[in-house]
Amino acid sequence: MPFATPAPQDQMQPGQLLARGVCRHLRGHGFVTVEELVPSPGLRVDVMALGAKGEIWVVECKSSRVDFTSDRKWQGYLEWCDRFFWAVDGDFPTDLLPPETGLILADAYDAEILRMGPESKLAGARRKVVTQKFARHAARRLQALRDPGVRGLISDDETG
Repeated sequence: MPFATPAPQDQMQPGQLLARGVCRHLRGHGFVTVEELVPSPGLRVDVMALGAKGEIWVVECKSSRVDFTSDRKWQGYLEWCDRFFWAVDGDFPTDLLPPETGLILADAYDAEILRMGPESKLAGARRKVVTQKFARHAARRLQALRDPGVRGLISDDETG
């Protein structure tokens, strides 16, 4: 079920806990966030953040070495954001992460940006598409939380 009610913390996966801390931290920087957004078929962003000036950041949450080394899709996210970051916990071997990407140290409660991802501004047309996907994703999540019966009415092509 793509729009389930958020799980209590003790039922969340490690990556979900990192995402929660990242979202809390980015809110303090004026960003709003969504989790598990599908920008295109085959890709699912852990956290997408939208800033007050329309800037779009993508954050991939990695809970272990295996989680990182098995990820073969992350470079596909670069064309969907202005800045890209990894979010990891304090035990993660950060030397594995590409140095030309952003780095966020996170836990379930907060995060800290250790290295800003380089900026690569989206083209206007792509920014419009991403912003619309963000808005629709957020609106569907809110509607599903407010009216759990609507989940069954959402078609597969709308879950992205």
